[in-house]
Amino acid sequence: MGFIGGSLGYHVLKLVNNTGDTGYMDGSAYANKSKLETLFGVDFWSEIKGKVVMDFGCGGGDDAIEMAKRGVRKVIGVEIRENALRVARERAAQHGVADLCKFTTRADELADVIVAVDSFEHFKDPAGILEIMHGALKPDGCVLASFGPTWYHPLGGHLFSVFPWAHLIFTEKALIRWRSDHRSDGATRFHETEGGLNQMTIHRFERIVEQSKFEFAKFEAVPIRKLKRMHNRLTREFTSAILRCKLTARSS
Repeated sequence: MGFIGGSLGYHVLKLVNNTGDTGYMDGSAYANKSKLETLFGVDFWSEIKGKVVMDFGCGGGDDAIEMAKRGVRKVIGVEIRENALRVARERAAQHGVADLCKFTTRADELADVIVAVDSFEHFKDPAGILEIMHGALKPDGCVLASFGPTWYHPLGGHLFSVFPWAHLIFTEKALIRWRSDHRSDGATRFHETEGGLNQMTIHRFERIVEQSKFEFAKFEAVPIRKLKRMHNRLTREFTSAILRCKLTARSS
């Protein structure tokens, strides 16, 4: 992907942005409101009330803590980054919900609901993650997932979004070289950066689910507001803001 590379690509990127800070995707879209409610709607709270919920890819625990405060029986936050888990445990204690939260690297308990927010575009092996989720879900349970931007979104490059669609114009090698001037994580590929980036598209996610033990109970590609009139089945890869869906175990 990308066609401008080498020293030319690197120097153009430096000319456009020499700080490494794009200013995009800073969380401001959810300022002063619940991210979970914004993504899943007000019915989300009744769907998880009194249940064991697994927050898959919980990060620093913000969503898990909010769910603990909104009536779940227990929240299990799963995250591979130990530093994020330490932060999550500290925050849960500060908010007085440590007794309702468990933060771990393993999905070793059964849940009624698995919540995955802004994570499927980061998982190194999303198909393998669905397999793990299936094994961690009670037979009548469901997965509620929302993530984005997907790969062809204007900011689908996430931390590589120097400007809209920059990740489709510049080569991976040029972008990684530009980013390494500002981040010292040693990454040489998109998926090696902190948090990872698997170049997930809408079509690829649909295919992964179709090949899994899950099926879609609900599926929505939410359009970018400014591009809503252009949003359709043919253009959705480029005009969708996020994907959100409900997955249930496939009928045998």
